[in-house]
Amino acid sequence: MSPPFRLALVAGEASGDALALRFLESLRARLGDRELVITGVGGESLIAAGLVPLFPQADIAVMGFGPVVARLPLLLRRMEDAARGIAAFAPDLLLTIDAPDFNLRVAKKVRARAPSIPIAHWVCPSVWAWRSGRARRMAPHVDRILALLPFEPAALERLQGPRTVYVGHPLIERLSDLRPDAEEAAIRADTTAPRVLILPGSRGSEVRHLMPVFGEAVARIAAAKPGTRFVLPAVPHLQAEIAQAASRWPVRPEIVVGADGKLAAFRKARAALAASGTVTLELALAQVPTVAAYRGAGWEAAIARRLIKLPSVILPNLILGRSVVPEFLQDDATAEALSGHLLAVLAEGPDRAGQLDGFAEVEAIMKSAGASPAANAVEAALALLEMRS
Repeated sequence: MSPPFRLALVAGEASGDALALRFLESLRARLGDRELVITGVGGESLIAAGLVPLFPQADIAVMGFGPVVARLPLLLRRMEDAARGIAAFAPDLLLTIDAPDFNLRVAKKVRARAPSIPIAHWVCPSVWAWRSGRARRMAPHVDRILALLPFEPAALERLQGPRTVYVGHPLIERLSDLRPDAEEAAIRADTTAPRVLILPGSRGSEVRHLMPVFGEAVARIAAAKPGTRFVLPAVPHLQAEIAQAASRWPVRPEIVVGADGKLAAFRKARAALAASGTVTLELALAQVPTVAAYRGAGWEAAIARRLIKLPSVILPNLILGRSVVPEFLQDDATAEALSGHLLAVLAEGPDRAGQLDGFAEVEAIMKSAGASPAANAVEAALALLEMRS
């Protein structure tokens, strides 16, 4: 009888938990009758799935410069606790998921304590966008990066980082949630009363910078096309702030909250005005033509210009290697520019058709890894064991 498979897993936040659960499901299917024993760090859903926690996930689930500094002594202590506990557990595999500032330091400490443990990290840090030196520094203590985006393996090779495998993005498994049925498709096709998504972001700072100019753009679109309906899916933790800001708009949007409301809005929308970020990839896969924008504090923009050396910050553009989604950053993100380009993609014509053709290419590229990112991640991780045997 085979001995139990011993997995160490470190997920620093809820999004990591979701990936981890899919990984465990695929790993259990791959192992068959072989017992799986899991320790590490994760939330309640992972504990329910069998993870024996080394300490509460809440100890390390912090975001933002201020909260991190305030909790730095605890975070440093938990890095040591995680590395010590994992080394003592002697797993067949260590999988760290996202949260790179914490997890990659844990990986380095585990490698120092127990060099024979194979280490995989799922979700490539954005070294291709900024702080590229991190790629080379990861190489000695991470055996494999499991990437969500198809251009990341080549980028990590160029930057002399760990070997990286494109396993696919979880959004590929949710295409049916993003695509309209016949009734919704008819709503999307309506050019007399089109629905426009307004997506000002998921962080308070970007919401505060974008809501005023988005409100002005909405007013311009409503004046040019009076039947337009505006729908704003708000993240729950910013709902009150978004509602207050939207109350000052000349034209009020319909605010929806929750995952189901957001998905329904995506399926019916004809176009979107969105903050730059992962949502632009969701919109591309939902086949919703988009105009993207970003505004931040002046000092943030100055730092970003020095650190980020990319032709675009929009994921569909980066995946394609060319610009299909128009993007307007900082002072270029004016109500006039945003509304003008949005009106162009609302209408049938070359602007709309060009984006939809580009989005079809994005989908084909994203599907190139296969239908199940989690199953691909399991195979890529288990390959490390064969290499070390």
